[in-house]
Amino acid sequence: MRTIRFLLQKEFRQIFRNKTLLRAILFAPLMQLMLLPWAANYEVKNIALAVVDNDHSIESQRLISKIYSSGYFILKAFPADYSHAYNLIEEDKADIILEIPSHFERNLVRDGKQKLYIAANAINGTKALVGTNYLGGIIAEYNSTVRMVWLEPGKMNPQPTVEIVSSNWYNPLMNYKIFMVPGILVLLVTMVGSMMCAMNIVKEKEIGTIEQINVTPISKIHFILGKLIPFWILGMIVFTMGLILARVVYGIIPLGNILLVYTFLSVYLIAILGLGLLISTYSSTQQQAMSVSFFFIMIFNLLSGLFTPIESMPGWAQVIASLNPVTYFIEVMRMVVLKGSSFHNISHHLGVILIFALIFNAWAILNYRKTS
Repeated sequence: MRTIRFLLQKEFRQIFRNKTLLRAILFAPLMQLMLLPWAANYEVKNIALAVVDNDHSIESQRLISKIYSSGYFILKAFPADYSHAYNLIEEDKADIILEIPSHFERNLVRDGKQKLYIAANAINGTKALVGTNYLGGIIAEYNSTVRMVWLEPGKMNPQPTVEIVSSNWYNPLMNYKIFMVPGILVLLVTMVGSMMCAMNIVKEKEIGTIEQINVTPISKIHFILGKLIPFWILGMIVFTMGLILARVVYGIIPLGNILLVYTFLSVYLIAILGLGLLISTYSSTQQQAMSVSFFFIMIFNLLSGLFTPIESMPGWAQVIASLNPVTYFIEVMRMVVLKGSSFHNISHHLGVILIFALIFNAWAILNYRKTS
C-alpha cells in the first residue's frame, strides 16, 4: 500500500504541475460537450429550393406558401424555366428543383389530377432523400386539403381509412440533443482515458524518469496501478461534470439509477485506461502514442452506433462494432439515462466490458518490461 501511495502522489503531482494537461483533461471535454450536440444534428433543414412556377395561379402560390411555411426549405430563386434552375444546382446554389407545369390549377379543377416534377442534387444523398421526402409529404398534405375543399361529398366514393396515432416514448419531443449528449459524453471520457493515459508512460520514457523507476523494487502491477488510478479518478470527475452540464444546459435527467451508470463507468474506465497503457508499452515517443490512440478512437467513434445505427452497417462492420467497448457504453447510457433500464438489462454489456478490462490490463502488464 505504501508503494501505491507513493506512486499516486507522484502521478498527481505531475498532473497538477502540467497546467496545460489539466485544462485538456477537465475543461476541453466540457467545452466540446457544449458545442458538439448543436453541430451533430440529425435534422435536415435550410434546404435550398428553386421553384419553376409555369402557372402563376392562386393554387400554385398556395402550394409554394405551404412549402415555405414548413420551415425546412429556403426558397432560393424562382427561375423562368427548368434550364435556369438546373444551372443553380450545378452552381451549388440549389438542392432541389420543384417545377409546377402550366395550367396546374385548371387541370387540377377539370381533371382532378396534375403531375409535378421534382429534381434533387444527390451528391449529398442524405440531404436529397430527406429533402424529397419532406417535399413529397407537404405535397401529399396539400393534395388532401384540395380533395377536402374541392370535391363534393356526393361525388367522393366513401373508402375505409386507417388512422394512425403515434406515441413517442423516452424522447417525446424527438429532441436529437437528448439522444446525442449521452453518447458524446462517452466519447469524451474515452478520449481522456485512452489518449492521456497512453502518453503518460511514453512521456516518462522520453524524459528518462522511467529508468529510475525500473531500477526500484516496484513491481509491474504496482507500476501499472499507479498509472491507472489517477486517470480513473479524473475520468470519474470529467464524467460527473459532464452529467451536471447535461442537466443544466440540456435538461437531461437520468430516468434510471445513476449508481448503475457509475458502476458501469468504473469498469469501463479500467478497460479504456488498460488500452491506453497497452498502447504506451508499444510506443517509444508521445507522437507514436498519440497517432495510435487517435487511430483507435476514430474507429471507436465511427463504429460505436452514435452517428449511424449499427443495424444498418454491413456485416463486417457489425462484427467490429461488437468488439468496440464504446458501443456498449453508449448503449448503456441511452438505456439507463433515457429509458430507465435496470441492472438485468445491462448485465450482458457489463460482462463484455469486464472481459475487455481483463484482457487489456493483463496484456499491458505482461508487455511492460522494466528493463526496457
